[in-house]
Amino acid sequence: MESEQLFHRGYYRNSYNSITSASSDEELLDGAGAIMDFQTSEDDNLLDGDTAAGTHYTMTNGGSINSSTHLLDLLDEPIPGVGTYDDFHTIDWVREKCKDRERHRRINSKKKESAWEMTKSLYDAWSGWLVVTLTGLASGALAGLIDIAADWMTDLKEGICLSALWYNHEQCCWGSNETTFEERDKCPQWKTWAELIIGQAEGPGSYIMNYIMYIFWALSFAFLAVSLVKVFAPYACGSGIPEIKTILSGFIIRGYLGKWTLMIKTITLVLAVASGLSLGKEGPLVHVACCCGNIFSYLFPKYSTNEAKKREVLSAASAAGVSVAFGAPIGGVLFSLEEVSYYFPLKTLWRSFFAALVAAFVLRSINPFGNSRLVLFYVEYHTPWYLFELFPFILLGVFGGLWGAFFIRANIAWCRRRKSTKFGKYPVLEVIIVAAITAVIAFPNPYTRLNTSELIKELFTDCGPLESSSLCDYRNDMNASKIVDDIPDRPAGVGVYSAIWQLCLALIFKIIMTVFTFGIKVPSGLFIPSMAIGAIAGRIVGIAVEQLAYYHHDWFIFKEWCEVGADCITPGLYAMVGAAACLGGVTRMTVSLVVIVFELTGGLEYIVPLMAAVMTSKWVGDAFGREGIYEAHIRLNGYPFLDAKEEFTHTTLAADVMRPRRSDPPLAVLTQDNMTVDDIENMINETSYNGFPVIMSKESQRLVGFALRRDLTIAIESARKKQEGVVGSSRVCFAQHTPSLPAESPRPLKLRSILDMSPFTVTDHTPMEIVVDIFRKLGLRQCLVTHNGRLLGIITKKDILRHMAQTANQDPASIMFN
Repeated sequence: MESEQLFHRGYYRNSYNSITSASSDEELLDGAGAIMDFQTSEDDNLLDGDTAAGTHYTMTNGGSINSSTHLLDLLDEPIPGVGTYDDFHTIDWVREKCKDRERHRRINSKKKESAWEMTKSLYDAWSGWLVVTLTGLASGALAGLIDIAADWMTDLKEGICLSALWYNHEQCCWGSNETTFEERDKCPQWKTWAELIIGQAEGPGSYIMNYIMYIFWALSFAFLAVSLVKVFAPYACGSGIPEIKTILSGFIIRGYLGKWTLMIKTITLVLAVASGLSLGKEGPLVHVACCCGNIFSYLFPKYSTNEAKKREVLSAASAAGVSVAFGAPIGGVLFSLEEVSYYFPLKTLWRSFFAALVAAFVLRSINPFGNSRLVLFYVEYHTPWYLFELFPFILLGVFGGLWGAFFIRANIAWCRRRKSTKFGKYPVLEVIIVAAITAVIAFPNPYTRLNTSELIKELFTDCGPLESSSLCDYRNDMNASKIVDDIPDRPAGVGVYSAIWQLCLALIFKIIMTVFTFGIKVPSGLFIPSMAIGAIAGRIVGIAVEQLAYYHHDWFIFKEWCEVGADCITPGLYAMVGAAACLGGVTRMTVSLVVIVFELTGGLEYIVPLMAAVMTSKWVGDAFGREGIYEAHIRLNGYPFLDAKEEFTHTTLAADVMRPRRSDPPLAVLTQDNMTVDDIENMINETSYNGFPVIMSKESQRLVGFALRRDLTIAIESARKKQEGVVGSSRVCFAQHTPSLPAESPRPLKLRSILDMSPFTVTDHTPMEIVVDIFRKLGLRQCLVTHNGRLLGIITKKDILRHMAQTANQDPASIMFN
């Protein structure tokens, strides 16, 4: 039984009364010989956070309260610290559900007493909607701020707007009357660094000076970002989604969703994106939104005192984060459901939907990109897709799956090497080196020099008469007179072939740098780099198919669909499908990813190509390993996460996994009425276990209940401070009635009220696949193993994780969180 987080207190300590007065089948579940009081609140919730000290419990003593013996009956009033969780411990979902049901009943029973109580009841009922509204408002506002600041700082690497320093390049030239159509990004108000420093706009000197300033600003932004993270908020680094998945499964990581993390992550995310590193802001925006949700939940007692309820808010917040990251409210809700949430009841679905709506509305009001859209790369296509195009779409899916499998293996190998070598001890140096290599290689290539979101926008965009990109440098048929939206397929010009070579180099550069960038100590998302890799590959394939159709329109696959002079192939659509395939290959998302991408493009017509590519990428990726990148990082960090997607198919029994094993010392237990205060304190001091089964006697081994280490410590300390007569030799009684004691003996200490009278038990012959299912679906931290009612041992969540690692031929010691 290792020092697992057995940290939990009984469900309501009025266990006996709860059982005898249960009013519905929901409140009484008889599971494997244990009666569990499942009194869940109307909004059933299972979630995490940092419960404030002094969590309130209504606790009464089982059995007769008016006992004639003189007992010190503790915990009639809640004691500060009882019912909270230590850092890096797992919450007890069952207890949190029961606690919330009791709170809900108490409020309902009082609401008819006065107008004030009725107001409190209404406030409690509406607090869920209020907290997700505040979360949505804050997420939308911060996302708009991050988008605007990142755009300005990205352009700062190239120059500055003298007429208005706060304008980025595009905004600077909006009001200028001196721009031309071909050179719409050049205006007198915008000055490059070469013009400002050496007074040259063209020539080798100008190029070298701009190159130097680009590298200088990239290194400055990267250094500032990693320094702020290291000094003020170490939890602000990375994507945040693996940790949020773990937190939503019930793990406590204090400070991960705190105000310092929120503030530093918001600032450093702007700096990291502006530095030009191969990362995105979409994943970290989910972390930012969850920080907002966690902070606002403390304003409402319903959520601040209940870790399970708090996770409902965090699920809604993650939906709001994706909503503002991609301008995809529905995709955000599905992302929360498919990818991050551990427990997702119907009420959480509605609140997630509302939070995503509010966040998207706020972002649209801010309009950070000036295009009246929620995202930079919103596109619309005017050409339908044809059946023969499914073949290249599926090929893009295969590429996405292969890229995902390669990236996961390469990135995890590099992150493991970083953890196990001296290199990991110098995070600032690592970021500087990666930023320097990125900046030096990126500047000469116009496609890597671009902000990644701008690159995706250019790759997604269809070629029209207003496009001046070299990707649209086709040879025009001067005799053709077509309408604007239906430009026929044309032979590629010199600019297109040059762009393809540059895109091929950009693809290799992005693949290599993304492997080394994801996981460094700055905020770094994976969505945008993965989409960029897929969009580059897709655009290259799209141009190839387009030229094939133009030069070989008499082939049977083109003959019926593609007439001469018609606009059949849209290379931008291939870029979009490739982006979805690569992102699917890395994250193994399916439904939510398809919805996110079609919300990006506004094209319901292209759902089938997207579905085909995404499913293909998932199948190909799963052939090399079923884990997505987030699950792989959870396993790398050793978080106690039981993935619901994993199947447990081995034929072991509970007796094979439980502690103690044959070679272990006996199970540390308490007896119900013949141990003293000194005996219990010695056991606490000599062991590191977080909880102790309570039995009737050493001889009978009949199970009475389960007591937590933290509750025992707090109860005894409180008794010594507040009650007279508690000494080391005082008998501790967990029974309903205390045994008769000699008259001269010190007064006994009654601790029945801190005892969980209904711990979950299984028999020693229960198959482990059932035990694993129980742990997943009920969110248990531990269960006791019995044989004919006699206690044999205990199984904790960590025991299950170790056992699953052993059955997968992994080192069980390497997967535990340190």
